[in-house]
Amino acid sequence: MDDGLLLQVYEHPLLSQEELKAICSLHKKVHFQRGNFMLKEGQVAGEYLILEEGLVRSFVHDYNGNDITTNFFSENEIVIEVSSLFQRIPSKENIQALTDCICWKIDFGDFQNLYHSITGFSEWGRAWMSQSLFESKQRAVSMITDSATERYLKLLEEKPSVVQNAPLKHIASYLGITDSSLSRIRKETTRS
Repeated sequence: MDDGLLLQVYEHPLLSQEELKAICSLHKKVHFQRGNFMLKEGQVAGEYLILEEGLVRSFVHDYNGNDITTNFFSENEIVIEVSSLFQRIPSKENIQALTDCICWKIDFGDFQNLYHSITGFSEWGRAWMSQSLFESKQRAVSMITDSATERYLKLLEEKPSVVQNAPLKHIASYLGITDSSLSRIRKETTRS
């Protein structure tokens, strides 16, 4: 197994090389074809994935049954539905491959064993969760304070693979705008 990606994701000053090897050894390489679901609404998440190659999205259905994208996952990111995995409750989100994907999967039980037996791993987990909470809060505030154009440009800067590979309707729902508004924004920003 090529541990390069996993070593990069789990890098933490409190983790020794032996501990990192133990963590990496519990991951299994899995492939998803475009359109495959990694998690469906109503299921309890039993693992999380580290995305080596491809693009993934999570989405929900609103009260009118509309498909609303809640997140995009790009290469080197952790694909996870936190509430379902850690609270052991049915997911309200769906997670789906937008392209063919290569991932590294770790089962919840293996994660729990590592978390409780390796101090550096639990510290890594706390740091990852704090960063994820910060990013979630920033996104929530951005939806209120930033214009649609600003949100689109930020997405383009932070995750260009999303703009290159995701269907416009998914990007528009993620940004909280209509497809036609996104088309207009794209035209305006490419002219400037």
